[in-house]
Formats: sequence, C-alpha cells, structure tokens
Amino acid sequence: MEVVSRKRVDRMKIVKRDGHIVDYDKSKIVTAIEKANQEVKSRDRVSDKEIEEIIKYIEDLGKKRILVEDIQDIIEEKLMEYSKYTLAKIYITYRYTRELVRKANTTDQSIKELIEGENEYWNSENSNKNADLVTTQRDYLAGITSTDITRRFLLPDDIVKAHDEGIIHFHDADYFAQNALHNCELINLEDMLQNGTVINNVKIDKPHRFITAATIATQIILAVTSSSYGGATITLSHLAPFVKSSYDGYLKKYKSRGLDDETAEKFAKEDIRKEVEDGVQTFNYQVNSMTNTNGQAPFLSVFMYLNETDEYKDELAMIIEEFLKQRIVGFKNEKGVYVTPAFPKLLYVLEEDNIHEDSKYFYLTELACKCTAKRMVPDYISEKKMFEYKVDKEGNGNCYPCMGCRSFLTPYIDPKTGKPKYYGRFNQGVVTINLPDVALSSNGDFDEFWRIFDERLELCHKALQIRHKRLANVTSDVAPILWQYGALARLNKGESIHDLLHNGYSTISLGYAGLYECVKYMTNHSHTDNGDGHDFAISVMKRLVESCDKWKKEENIDYSVYGTPIESTTYKFAKCLKRRFGTVKGITDRGYITNSYHVPVFEEIDAFTKLKLESEFQALSPGGAISYVETPNLENNIDAVVSVVRFIYDNIMYAELNTKSDYCQKCGYTGEILINDDLEWYCPNCGNKDHNLLNVARRTCGYIGTNFWNKGRTEEIKDRVLHIDNKVYKS
Repeated sequence: MEVVSRKRVDRMKIVKRDGHIVDYDKSKIVTAIEKANQEVKSRDRVSDKEIEEIIKYIEDLGKKRILVEDIQDIIEEKLMEYSKYTLAKIYITYRYTRELVRKANTTDQSIKELIEGENEYWNSENSNKNADLVTTQRDYLAGITSTDITRRFLLPDDIVKAHDEGIIHFHDADYFAQNALHNCELINLEDMLQNGTVINNVKIDKPHRFITAATIATQIILAVTSSSYGGATITLSHLAPFVKSSYDGYLKKYKSRGLDDETAEKFAKEDIRKEVEDGVQTFNYQVNSMTNTNGQAPFLSVFMYLNETDEYKDELAMIIEEFLKQRIVGFKNEKGVYVTPAFPKLLYVLEEDNIHEDSKYFYLTELACKCTAKRMVPDYISEKKMFEYKVDKEGNGNCYPCMGCRSFLTPYIDPKTGKPKYYGRFNQGVVTINLPDVALSSNGDFDEFWRIFDERLELCHKALQIRHKRLANVTSDVAPILWQYGALARLNKGESIHDLLHNGYSTISLGYAGLYECVKYMTNHSHTDNGDGHDFAISVMKRLVESCDKWKKEENIDYSVYGTPIESTTYKFAKCLKRRFGTVKGITDRGYITNSYHVPVFEEIDAFTKLKLESEFQALSPGGAISYVETPNLENNIDAVVSVVRFIYDNIMYAELNTKSDYCQKCGYTGEILINDDLEWYCPNCGNKDHNLLNVARRTCGYIGTNFWNKGRTEEIKDRVLHIDNKVYKS
C-alpha cells in the first residue's frame, strides 16, 4: 500500500501561480515551515514529527494536481490545529510578504525589459505606439506601475485571477490606478468654441475665423485626450459656422474697397476656399504631430454628417471636401513620400443627400470612395440604418458618431432641453468576456454552458461595478478641461461628476470576443450558416443584452453590449485558451481568436453576404460595433467601392473597407507589404524586412495601425481572405 501511495506522490504535480506545472517536492514545504519556525520562540514551534504529519496529510490527499495556494492553505490550517497560533501568524505574514515581493519583482522585470526593448507585450501592445520612444516609454512606465497597483490593491483576487487566466479581460488596467480617467468621449466642441474655454489656466475666447477655430480645436483635442485613455471624436459641423464668419469678413473687406457685389463675392469665395484648405492642413498637421500624455498622437475620429446642420450645410460640405482631398494625398513620411496615416479616423455619413448620383452632394461620396480606395478611410455610417437602431424614448431615430473606434453611446434626451444630446457624453470603461472559454469550460454541454455563461457575466458585472465606483469618487477639479470648461460638462469647482455616471448620460461596456469560436465548438457550425450556428449565436447575443438591461434597470447605469476591438488581447486570449484546454482543432490552434461577432478572417464569403449577415449582430451590440470587408487595391475600380458603400447605406449601420497602400523605403515599392510563414513582414519587390524602412498600414480593430503588431494579430492579418474581387461593379 505504501508503494502505491509513493508512486501517486511521485506523479503529483504542483500548479504554480503563473500557471506553470512542476513536480511535487516535499523539501520545499519543509524549508518554508522551518523558516517560519526560526522567527518564533521554541515553545511556539512545530516539531519535525508535526512537519512530517503535515506532509503526509498533503500526500495522502492523492491529488494528481494541486495548486500551490492550496498547499499553503493546508499548512495554515494544520498549524492552527496544533495551536501554533503565533507560528501560523508568522507563516501567513511571510506568505503575504512573499506575494508582494513576487509581484514587485514581476513589475521590476517588466520595467527592465521595457527600457531594454525586450518586452514582447509592451513592444506590440498598441500598433500606433513605438515603445522605443521616450514619450511612449514614459506612458508605459506609468502603465506598468498602474497595473501593479491595480492588481495588488484595487481589484479583488477573483477578478485578477479571471483576468490572468483569460476568462475575462479587465481593459486598461494601466490607467486604472488614477480614479479620474474614463474611456472615450464625444467632445462638445460647439460649446467650447462658441462659449469659450480654458486650457492650462489660459482663457480662450470664441474665435472669429475658421483657421483660428481649427487651431483651437486641435489644442482642445490634445488637452481632452490627455485626460482620458480611449478615443475621442469631434464633428465638423461644429467648425462650419466659422467658415461663414470668415467668408463674411472677406466679403465685407472687398465691399469696403468699393467692389461691386459680384466681384466681392468672387474674391471672397476664393479667399475662403484658401482659408479652409489652410485650416484643414493645420488641423491635420497638428493632430498628427502632437503627442499627448498617453505617448501618442491623439486617438481622434472626425465626423462628417451633412444633416447635422441646416444653416451651415454648404460650409460643412466645403470642409468635408477638403478633409477628403488632403487625406487622398496622404502625409509625408521621413523620406518625404506620401503614405497612409493612422489618424484622424474619418467617419462619413451616408444619407439621402449624398447617396444617389442625382443627389446634391453625391460628389462628396464619390470623393470619399476614392479616398477609401487609396487611404482606407473614411468609414461609413448609414443614417438610414442608424435611425432604425438608435431610437430614443420619444420614438425618434438618431444619427451620431462613435467615440473613437467603434464605441457608441445609447440614445439620450437631455431633460433640460428636451432634445437629443450626444456631444459632451462619454464611456466609463470596458470589461470583456471570453466566449470561447465559456464554451470549452462547458465541454459542449449546453446546460453547463448557460450556467457558466451566467456565472462569468456576473464576474464581468462585478468588475464593471468596480470601474463605475472608482469614477464615482471624481470631482470636476481633477480635469477642468473635461468637467468645468465644456468638453464634457460645465460643473462648478469641487462638484462631483456622480450624476453624469447615471440616468443614461454615460455608458459602461460589457465587451465580448470570440463569438465564432464559441459557436463553432458548441454546434460544430459557423454562425454564418443560417441554421444551428446562427441561432445559437443570436441566443448568446441576446443573453448579453438581457444581462445589461437587467443591470441597467437595477442600478440606473447604462450598461451596454460592446463588440470589443481586442487588438493585443486576441493573442492573450488565444494563449490562455491553449494553456487551459490544449490544442482543440479549429478553436485553439491559432494565435488569435475572432473579434466580437465578426465572420472569421479565413472564412470564404463575399462582401455583400458578410455585411448583411453581420448587420443582425450590430443591432445586438448597441454599445459599439463595426464591420469590414477585405479588398484588393481598388484605386482603378471606384465603381466597386461605390457599390459596397451603397449596400452599406441600405443594409448595415457602420462598416469600412480594408484596402492596402504600403511603401518600402528601401526600394520605393508601393503596394501591399506581405507576411511570410514565419510571420515576418517583407517587401515583395526587394525582400526588405526592416520595420524601420517599411510603411505598413492595416486596419486592426476598426482603426488603422501603422507600427506593426504582436504575433497573434500578425497571424490574423496574414489569414485574411478577400471579400471582393476587382471585377466591374455597377450599383
């Protein structure tokens, strides 16, 4: 019997805190207890015999695997049974101290690797940040410290454990230590420009010219994005009135010189076009050359919606036209060659006045399509579909921009004005559930799936409540540009932002990832099958929505389902799934999992079928969603772009086209930089693999990345299939 027991002990494995598995070694238990023994008086120590009894108890459990934390719990319990209370206290203190040291050492190591350029995570955490730059390193150093504080002091152990195991993802822990920071926002540029604002204690009055307004707007954008960590959006309709005031100034000048009305108008129109050109150029240069406190250019989106204004529609059209023209040209790289920039992201609204060939503003849509073919933007929002999806309590449809990449606010009626309000609102933060992990944990049993799903949703709910409560302590003084001077509010000094976190003013997001893998494992079908896979996927989405609705009703907080853009987390989730469940064919055998509800990148499907199918899932992701189609170079096939854009207008709320426009600095090649089987980027013309000499732009998660990606995301980009060919398309 003893021999059998010994064999069992020899096979026992210890699961360490980082997930690694090692062989059982009783000498480590002896060493730990003896170290604690040395800290107490002889009468409070355990004897060698009692140590052997503790070890025997652990071994007799007959476990194949046992967590190191469980062994430590047993030791504490046994010490208490022996009435060795002082020793137990020493052991518990020692254990806690070692845990702090262990975590601190991990943080120290992360900092060392970041500074030396050896940390894979930070080197590829954000495809728009260069970890070699001092400004980026400063942000990442703060991020490592924030993450450490968040893990040790601000989050409970079950949330940290679930995050580490990839069961959920607690987003932006690198900013969470500061209780003042929220996720993303729609900047109320209208209020700040029309009523004045204050930046760094400097009062800025209402501008009277477009070029001045454009410059002030960039200063506001820098200040606002330095006080939050997500994306920000402005609308060009807030700049349009200043085009009119500039024009009126020119007209007055020429008339004062005695010119007749016709001649004065002619010269004034020439001057205002030049001012709009200069103002847009200044805006673009500013937002791409400035670095905010996050160590990057502001993560900015620019909204282009003609129906957002009646009085200044022609002026707005002029600004939109100039933004599109300048983006088609692109920005110069360090070699002086025009390349595709990442920001600002452009959001073009499709509406009755610009979607048909005989529409007044169709010329703008044609220009937008040429810009998309060359530079991947703008992205397209359908006013028609948005009116269907975003219905307020008065029963009216609303059209408004996302905050940054894809995060959408929920419809809201301002109780003070009785009118819809979007600018000045924001998102409190995101926690994402790993859907493939729910499926794999259930082992394919549907009853077990729904039980685990609800359990994980409550874990996400708990984490989101922690996010909300941390913001609830904030007063307006922590970020005056946001809360006192108009970007988000006009609160008094010292006033709490608490009310802005409730009643639907702001949102908080329940993210989800890997719907495809979840459905594939449970049904052996893709959610694109119009059968069992599709139906199960819809039931999963509805459970997410129902949970958010329930929490919202109970807490008066606008929980909202969000199709998460998991840029680097796709790799983390994939690694965690493989570690937890091994290699499961078609599920865990890739270095990535699929974003939100998307059709997997490797699945053959045409653009129109894909967009139509995904539109149903967008409707169930009110907190944010975006779809895309992968295309070849369409610069010589604008008809194909127009056809897709018109389909978007009729069928889906928010979508984009992924084209390719790369550049090799070594040989001058322009086209698509490729990825080989070793996941290395290379120029197909000269073979250049030097990232410093390659300008590559790829849509990563709704926005464009230009600084390369981690292994998982690179593998995902390599696996992408085209959804449209280069045939002639006539809509």
